Amino acid sequence: MTGFRIRVLTAGESHGPALVAVVEGFPAGVPVDLERIQQDLRRRQVGTGRGARMKIERDEVRFLAGVRFGRTLGSPLALLIENRDWANWQEVMDPWAAEPTPAAQKRRVIHPRPGHADLAGGLKFGHTDLRNVLERASARETAIRTAVGALCKGFLALFGVDVRGHVRRIGGIGLPPDQTVEWDALQELDPMDPLPCVDAQARQAMIEAIEAAQRAGETLGGVVEAIAVGVPPGLGSYTHWDRRLDARLAAALMSIPSVKAVEVGDGIRAADLSGSQVHDEIFYSPERGFYRTTNRAGGLEGGVTNGAPLIVRIYLKPLATLRKRLRTVSIETGEPHEAAFERSDVCAVVPAVVIAEALVAWVLADAWLEKFGGDHLDDVRAAYEAYRRRLGLLRSDDRP
Repeated sequence: MTGFRIRVLTAGESHGPALVAVVEGFPAGVPVDLERIQQDLRRRQVGTGRGARMKIERDEVRFLAGVRFGRTLGSPLALLIENRDWANWQEVMDPWAAEPTPAAQKRRVIHPRPGHADLAGGLKFGHTDLRNVLERASARETAIRTAVGALCKGFLALFGVDVRGHVRRIGGIGLPPDQTVEWDALQELDPMDPLPCVDAQARQAMIEAIEAAQRAGETLGGVVEAIAVGVPPGLGSYTHWDRRLDARLAAALMSIPSVKAVEVGDGIRAADLSGSQVHDEIFYSPERGFYRTTNRAGGLEGGVTNGAPLIVRIYLKPLATLRKRLRTVSIETGEPHEAAFERSDVCAVVPAVVIAEALVAWVLADAWLEKFGGDHLDDVRAAYEAYRRRLGLLRSDDRP
């Protein structure tokens, strides 16, 4: 992920030794809340519909560079999460064997799964064993980006910004599209809930749908919503297409495997309504300054935050790995065949909650440093304080 201030590169295969990330552009002096990061990694592993892989892994991040005495140094950060399952795949994934081992031959993938990167990636890179594609295309990579996002959450929290997500729908079941979720309801959710939803009845119905899909050998997708509060007006820009914050959020969120659509505010419903039903009217009072009584724009207008809560939704398709195997062909002979089956989840919507939070936090932290950036946290604080004073939001005795 390449931002204007924070650049993130990741590497690692699903069944390789580890996942790694290098984070460039983080200022010095930022306290690293390791427990916050570990909790988000644990959240990513739980959830109704998760597969057997998560019973093997115990994701824990290690910082290899860029931190001393609990604070960032301003130099690149290096993060690592070991794959415990590597112990079971060393022969299959051996990086140095002169030729494929018998175990690797047995695990060779030549029947691409419809809806996965298998065939497209094999054609692009010329692979005759599609395991070379699926190992990197796997959503396992999101574990290390979850850790990076949790680091960004900690940075944003220093300025009163909080990002939280929840499940709206799974398999067509859940909250109505027009139902607004209040921030207080999100705060009451247990972060380790196997299906975090603000409506108990909808939650139970979604759990039952996942269990039915599991029995049928099917998979299910759904809708996740992430909300950020405390975001000031002015992040992002309308001056260039690639600096628009909605474009940056959409790019980051679309990078989550299985996500096929991203919505800001009421973007999808707004297409069917008239302008007077969509746009958030503007009011002013000396006590509140500029304010709105609605937030259909989801906190973004013209690619710039407007001070209202930021609201985004992601739409995930059902996973491409089904026990009820779909039709495909052999890449060697072209003959019809059943698609390959890899150990997989029935539904990945729940882990997508914390992944979406992570990527929203990364984009916001990047935009924050783009506007208020400095080499040290104190520089960022000073710039933010000056900006708030200019907007009339900060008294002399008020500190973020």
